[in-house]
Amino acid sequence: MIEVHYFAAARQAAGVACEQVPATATLGELVRYLGNAHDGATAAGMHFPEVLARCSFLADGVAAHTQDSLAGVARVDVLPPFAGG
Repeated sequence: MIEVHYFAAARQAAGVACEQVPATATLGELVRYLGNAHDGATAAGMHFPEVLARCSFLADGVAAHTQDSLAGVARVDVLPPFAGG
């Protein structure tokens, strides 16, 4: 299992702050799984898969990309773009 933590718009659209999901081989597979698992939207009407497409990800605290392996990863953070500095 992988623990997924959502922040800001991703949290709003997912409807949960964090959850345990089945482990996948790559981050891309995890993103597809998550996009199919949630059908929520932000207050502005952006659906969860649209939010995911704009997000960056951390795998155990390290920047990860869709092709990256999740072997041995315990936690993935889903980070939408943040305004400000």
